[in-house]
Amino acid sequence: MTVTVENVKPNEWVKLNPGLVGLYRTRYSSNMLDKLLPAIKDKTIPPRDRLGLENDLFALSRAGETSAVDVLKVVEAFSGEDNYTVWSDLHSNLSELAGMLQYTDFYDDFKAFGRKLFKPIAEKLGWDPKEGESHLDAMLRGLVMGRLGGYGEQSTVEVARKRFEVHANGSSQLPADLRSAVYRTVLSNGGEQEFETLLKLFRAADLHEEKERIMRSLGAVKDEHLIQKVLEFSLSDEIRSQDTPFVIGGTCGSKVGRELAWKFVQDKWSVLHDRYKGGFLLARLIKSTTESFVTDDKAKEIEAFFKENPAPAAERTIQQSLENIQLSKTWLQRDQDAIKKFLKG
Repeated sequence: MTVTVENVKPNEWVKLNPGLVGLYRTRYSSNMLDKLLPAIKDKTIPPRDRLGLENDLFALSRAGETSAVDVLKVVEAFSGEDNYTVWSDLHSNLSELAGMLQYTDFYDDFKAFGRKLFKPIAEKLGWDPKEGESHLDAMLRGLVMGRLGGYGEQSTVEVARKRFEVHANGSSQLPADLRSAVYRTVLSNGGEQEFETLLKLFRAADLHEEKERIMRSLGAVKDEHLIQKVLEFSLSDEIRSQDTPFVIGGTCGSKVGRELAWKFVQDKWSVLHDRYKGGFLLARLIKSTTESFVTDDKAKEIEAFFKENPAPAAERTIQQSLENIQLSKTWLQRDQDAIKKFLKG
């Protein structure tokens, strides 16, 4: 069936499914997307529709229905975005793409793209709360600074280090909504000293909320030796059994961490399975340590492991991880050359 929208001039845009009232994805031609870019930049399109537009694009690109380059062109238009909900969803989708691009030789170009995208909103928000801002602005500040730190934006890293230092020595307290961002930035751009300092803060913390914030940040370290220390720490007496999967999962944001975490799960399978075999935490653990690989070999390895070591309570999760690996592999093979050309251009 064809529906014709009347009285639309050649230079005008049309946004379908306004308000996302319909439960379907919308695919636009490249030409239509180009016409939507100014309306994204000046926020003529409402927040819910801006979110729906980028979310649809990522899903359709992953399914092979839309070019990943079209997705990135639209994402560029969000550099002036100021809505927390939109940024949160965009951040989640970009993180999934980043996990896949870690297996390419142009991941640094993607990080440069990310720095350019997040920098304007970071400069607008600043590091310190402004009078009259909402709690969503505070949440957005933590998200943005954390993302820029992960992308290695140098001025963000330097400020995070300074604020971490005075927080750690007790001179000045970090606001709670910035702590995870600062902790992860310092760890991902630091080494043994920063890791040990954060462990001291963990052990000195009275509130479990702060302990949880720290334990989930520890996996941001990049050094293999430190990643292994985090994994071993996850099974120590200092970590509650219900928190262990989240500590292990925290190491899976990098390619190296993902490999080490999956090996750790295999090596410690009897302990982990006996501990979680009847609950959702086993599924959570399997999901975080398996779903982000991108090769047939890894999919076969995971499938073979669980054939030999059945986990009935997590069977659906295992199948979903295998499907995600296949989707990521296909997406990468299909679009990586075009993405590389776009990012380097």
